[in-house]
Amino acid sequence: MTRERLLSETFVALADTLVEAFDLVEFLSLLSERCVELFEAEAAGVMLASPGDGGLALVASSSERMRLIELFELQGDEGPCPDCYRTGEAVTVPDLETAERWPTFSAEAIRVGFRAVNALPLRLRGQVIGALNLFRNGAGPVPESDLRAAQALADVATLSILQHRLNNEQQLVTEQLEFALQSRILIEQAKGVLAERGKVDIDEAFSLLRHYARNHKRRLSEVAQELTDGTLDTNALTQPRSPSSRRGQAD
Repeated sequence: MTRERLLSETFVALADTLVEAFDLVEFLSLLSERCVELFEAEAAGVMLASPGDGGLALVASSSERMRLIELFELQGDEGPCPDCYRTGEAVTVPDLETAERWPTFSAEAIRVGFRAVNALPLRLRGQVIGALNLFRNGAGPVPESDLRAAQALADVATLSILQHRLNNEQQLVTEQLEFALQSRILIEQAKGVLAERGKVDIDEAFSLLRHYARNHKRRLSEVAQELTDGTLDTNALTQPRSPSSRRGQAD
């Protein structure tokens, strides 16, 4: 698939939120993974603010390494994503080794192999609902065209989330985010179970969970629940994928 086609299909996928079973975690996981594919980033993740208290929470990440560094940002309240959310402006750091604004965060990011970062706001006019983080292993600036395209994806995602919220009562909005966060915890538990039982790494475990959920048209959180409570056999997820299913997922 060409980059242009993947980009256009990503815009369509992000705009298509008027469905009965809108899954916020899956939606933002798609955004994260497509950003990695499209913009030569090694990792991407999304934080969203709670409609209640405005506190940031990690909702999606493209890899385990990304998840851990974003949790580090939240725990220390230091890093590109919190700054981007607070200011509503993009944050660009082409080389973390020369950055002085987040000494603790920069040291940890470098320790786990990241050298450059871009954070883009999920923003509509004056309303900021979160931030998209893009991390790269190598130092250097991201092409301006890539940043514009990534910001456009973030804008479409913001519009989609806000549009979905408008179709629900405020109570349901809060419940949706709480459910998303609870689902994320459940998914993390399921990843650990699958990694241990299936003898795979954490990233592959998440890929297997998503593959199974998509193939069976199930919610990711439902599959995670069944795996952790033992009603879904690990072997059902770790069976070798057929060439046709791999091609279908790539398409």
